[in-house]
Amino acid sequence: MPGSELRRIHAFVSAFTRRQAARTADFPGGFAALDDAYALSRGNNHLLVDGPADPAALPARAEELLGHLPHRAVYVLGETTAAACAGPLLAAGYTRSDCVVMARTGPVPPLGGAREVDLPALRVPMAESWRRFLPDVEEEVVTTLVERRAARRRGADDVRFLASHDEFGEVASWADLYLDPATGLAQIEDLVTAESHLGQGHAGVVLDTALRLAAQAGCPTVFLLAFADNWPRHWYARRGFVPLGTVACFERAS
Repeated sequence: MPGSELRRIHAFVSAFTRRQAARTADFPGGFAALDDAYALSRGNNHLLVDGPADPAALPARAEELLGHLPHRAVYVLGETTAAACAGPLLAAGYTRSDCVVMARTGPVPPLGGAREVDLPALRVPMAESWRRFLPDVEEEVVTTLVERRAARRRGADDVRFLASHDEFGEVASWADLYLDPATGLAQIEDLVTAESHLGQGHAGVVLDTALRLAAQAGCPTVFLLAFADNWPRHWYARRGFVPLGTVACFERAS
């Protein structure tokens, strides 16, 4: 069952990536997802390997398809494929990090409390959080990372931005929710809490709301991606998310 669930999640990720992209370019074993409007965003401009590929060809493939960008990024679904791709990419100067695919089924939390918002409500807190996470980047990069969220509306038929607010109406925590009732899958992405509201329970409010909305939409399996070496994966584990596999992220500057 975990293997079949992971394959379904991989298919979801591939389909979302294709739909979100402004354009794609296929190659054996994967495709390039590209969007000139967000050229500084690796999440919007990368190679996604989602099938049998030629690992030795990937560095040259990345140069061919991403050569107009200031970065190179290759994301690989499947641990066996990632292991085969690691040698050529690391030899070409890439560094590797892994995201854990975590999924949750079972009882829905009794409480929620977050509500759906539009991108304008999130711009200021998102920009502040990106400056905190990436203090050395230029403001143009921060703007790109904020505005790229608009492209996510294309990724699925039902994309929602959720936020928990404090007693003064300010956005305290937020996340994306992507729903696909046809497959019974939902994804939670980019759950972040503003620095001034850390430790106040707002992330849990957003998460519980997302889980309830997913269940109401007919999506009993909810998944997310969490960096393997960061503490949030343990926070998600305490809330019922179970690791199923990893997505390998190979990146370097141009």
